[in-house]
Amino acid sequence: MKNSLLSFSLCFLTFLSAYGQRSEQTLEKNWKFMKGDVADAQSATFNDTQWEKVRVPHDWAIYGPFDRNNDLQRVAVTQNLETEASVKTGRTGGLPYVGTGWYRTTFKTPQGKHTTLVFDGAMSEARVYVNGKEVCFWPYGYNSFYCDVTDVVYADGKENMLAVRLENKPQSSRWYPGAGLYRNVHVLSTDKIHVPVWGTQITTPHVGKDFASVCLRTQIEGAGTKELTVVTDILSPEGKVVASKENKGYINHGQPFTQNFLVSNPSLWSPESPALYQAVSKIYCEGKLTDTYTTRFGIRSIEFVADKGFYLNGQHRKFQGVCNHHDLGPLGAAVNKSALRHQLSLLKDMGCDAIRTAHNMPAPELVELCDEMGFMMMIEPFDEWDIAKCENGYHRYFQEWAEKDMVNMLRHYRNNPSVIMWSIGNEVPTQCSPEGYQVAKFLQDICHREDPTRPVTCGMDQVSCVLDNGFAAMIDIPGLNYRAHRYQEAYDRLPQNLILGSETSSTVSSRGVYKLPAVRKADALYEDHQSSSYDLEYCAWSNIPDIDLALAEDHDWTLGQFVWTGFDYLGEPSPYDTDAWPNHSSMFGIIDLASIPKDRYYLYRSVWNKNAETLHILPHWNWEGHEGTEVPVFVYTSYPSAELFINGKSFGKQTKHGETPENRFRLMWPHAIYEPGEVKVVAYNESGKAVAEKTIHTAGKAHHIELSASRSTLNADGKDLTYVTLRVVDKEGNLCPNDNRLLQFKVKGAGRFLASANGDPTCLDAFHLPQMHAFGGMLTVILESGEQPGQIELSVHGKGLKSGKISITVQKK
Repeated sequence: MKNSLLSFSLCFLTFLSAYGQRSEQTLEKNWKFMKGDVADAQSATFNDTQWEKVRVPHDWAIYGPFDRNNDLQRVAVTQNLETEASVKTGRTGGLPYVGTGWYRTTFKTPQGKHTTLVFDGAMSEARVYVNGKEVCFWPYGYNSFYCDVTDVVYADGKENMLAVRLENKPQSSRWYPGAGLYRNVHVLSTDKIHVPVWGTQITTPHVGKDFASVCLRTQIEGAGTKELTVVTDILSPEGKVVASKENKGYINHGQPFTQNFLVSNPSLWSPESPALYQAVSKIYCEGKLTDTYTTRFGIRSIEFVADKGFYLNGQHRKFQGVCNHHDLGPLGAAVNKSALRHQLSLLKDMGCDAIRTAHNMPAPELVELCDEMGFMMMIEPFDEWDIAKCENGYHRYFQEWAEKDMVNMLRHYRNNPSVIMWSIGNEVPTQCSPEGYQVAKFLQDICHREDPTRPVTCGMDQVSCVLDNGFAAMIDIPGLNYRAHRYQEAYDRLPQNLILGSETSSTVSSRGVYKLPAVRKADALYEDHQSSSYDLEYCAWSNIPDIDLALAEDHDWTLGQFVWTGFDYLGEPSPYDTDAWPNHSSMFGIIDLASIPKDRYYLYRSVWNKNAETLHILPHWNWEGHEGTEVPVFVYTSYPSAELFINGKSFGKQTKHGETPENRFRLMWPHAIYEPGEVKVVAYNESGKAVAEKTIHTAGKAHHIELSASRSTLNADGKDLTYVTLRVVDKEGNLCPNDNRLLQFKVKGAGRFLASANGDPTCLDAFHLPQMHAFGGMLTVILESGEQPGQIELSVHGKGLKSGKISITVQKK
C-alpha cells in the first residue's frame, strides 16, 4: 500500500507541474582568441573579426616554439635541497606560456531563467565579462569556479557576449602550467528555485553486504519560506530504482534538505568493480516541478586503521598509485577525455589503482573517469601556501583565496567514490615554520567541515621539521615524499602509526637509452642529456623503485605509494634543469611523453598486476662496437625465476631473492656478453616448470614503418582520439632501436592529425606539425575523429624506408 500511495503521489505531482527545465550548454566552438593584452576587448561591440578562431579547451602555448629563453630563470629550488641560486632552463617546458590572452564568444539563454557560468579551469587570473560587465575574477588557474550572471544576460533571448581575460605571469609555476581556456566552459540555466552548482552531498553512514544507508543533503536556492517537496529515486548501476523517498519541508537558515535511504544488497565500488549509482531528485514547489538534479555516487567504505593500514570495503590493500601532472604531453594542458581514458587504460594494465593529482585540482573529466574505470584518488589543491616557491606563485593569493579554493574543490568532488582522501599541499615551505601547523590545521579543518567522511594528508619532504614541530602529528594521515630510509623513524614517533608514501621513487630514465655500467647512481649526467633505462638512476632526494616496493610489502603500517610519476610531463627536466638545454620534459615517468611505456612500466606491472603474465627483457640487442664485452641483461617478470640464453648459450638461471631490493624484484645477468643475434629468456614457475619464454633479436638494416593503433574505431564526435604507434623495423619486423630519422605524416578522410610525440626530452620538434624524428625507432601520432562517419587514412613516410599505412573507422554511436 505504501508503494502504491507513493506512485500515486508522484503521478499527481507530475500532472500538476510543467516540466522543470534545467539545461546546460558546453561552449566549445566559435571562440575567438588573441594573444596579448587588448584594450576594450570585453566590450560587446568590440570588433574581433581578425582574431584567431579556436575550439575550447585550448592551450595557446603548446604550439611553441620551444626556446631556452621562454622560461630562463636563476633560482634555488629549495624543495630539491638547493641552497644557492643557479641558472635553470626548461623548468616549465621551454614553451611560451607567459603573457596575456583574450577569448570571446556568444551564447543565448532561455528567457526568464537563472543563469550561471561554470568554468572547469582557466589558466590563470581569470576576469570574466558578460555584455561588457565584469561578473567574476578567479585567480587560481587549476580550480573550477562559477559566476551568477542572471542579472547581466539579456532577458529577451538575444545573444550575450562572453569575454575572458587570462594572464600567466613569469615565474608563476615550477612545471608547464598551460595557458588559456584549457578546460571546458558551461552555461547552466535553471528556474529560480533550483539546486545550485555542486549543491548535493551524499554519504553512506553504513555499508554492509545486506544493506547500505545513503544520506542525501540537497541545497536548494530561491525558495524563500515556501514549502518544498523533494522526490528522489536511487538508481542502481543497471538503471533500476532501488530506493525512493518523497519528503516535504522548508529550507531553514540555509540548511540543506536531508533525505535518508536504504539500499539492499548494494554493489560496492572498488577498483576491481567500480559500481556507480545515481540519485535523481525532483524539486517541487506548490505542485510545480522546478528542478531535476542528478548526483552520481558509489557505495563503499574506507577505513585507516592504526598499525594495520587501509581497508576498502573491509579488505586490506595498499595503494599502487602514481602522481600525475595535468598536461597531456603533446596535447598540452587542453583537456581531452579520450586522451585521459587512454592514459588510465595504460596505467590500469600496469596494475595501478590510484592517482594523486599533483599538485593541483584535476579536470572534472579525470575524476569522472576514475569513478568509471576504478582508480582511487588523492585530490590535492596546492603546491604553495603562504610562503613562496615561485616569485609569482599562489602565495600571493593564499590568505584571501585559500578557503574559497578549498570549498570549491571539496564540494565539487565530495560525491565521487574514487576520491579516498584529500591532500592539503605538497612540500610547502610552511611545514618548517614555527606556526606551520596552524596553517595546516586551518586547511584540514575546512576539509573536515565540508567533508567529514575522508581523511586529510599532506606531502611532507622535510621529515626532521615535521617530526619535531608537531606538523606531521596533526595531519590525519602523514604523507612522506621520498625519505624512505626514515619511514620506520616516522612510524615510531608519530601517533597515527601509519605512513603513506605520498610521493615516491623519482627514478629517471629515457625510453630505450641504456648507459654502461649499469649501477645505482644519483644525479647521473651525460653529454646527450638522457638518463639510463636500466632503472637504476634517480635524483639526490629519491631512490630506485625497488625500495618503495619492498616497504609496501614488509610493513602493514605502510599504506602504499604514489610514484613520481605515471607519465612524463612538460617541464622539470631533472637532473638536466641546471642550464642543460635542450631538455624540456621530465624523465620521471613510467610512461614517456608519447604514451609509450618505458622498461620501468614492466617492473611495476610484474609486481602490481596479479592477473597478468609479465615477461620483459632489457636492453635492446643492437650494441655495435661492444662485441665480446659485458652488456647486462635484466628481466622484469611476474614469475619467480628465469634462464637467459644468448644465441643458444645459457648464462644461467636467476631466482628472485631478498639480498638486495633489486634482487627481490628483478632478475639480472650483469655479466652477459654481447654478440649479435638472439636473446631468449625462459621463465619458470614456483615448481620449477618452464611456463613462458620471450625473445629479442639484433635488428638489421631499417626496412619499413610498422603502424599499430590503440583504437581502430572512433566516435564521430569531433574529439575522440586514437594513438598510433610508429615503429621503424627491419625486414623481419625487429625494432631498429637506434634509428632516429625524420618521419612525415599525411592524414585524409573522416578525421585529422592532432599531434605527435617521440618521448625524447631533448627533441625540439613541434608537436603539431605533421613530421617528427623517431626516438629509439618509435614515435606516436595522435588522430582525432571528425563529426561525420567514414575512414581516417594515415600514411607515414621516411627517407629510405617503405611507407606505412593504417585506416581508422569513424562512426556514429
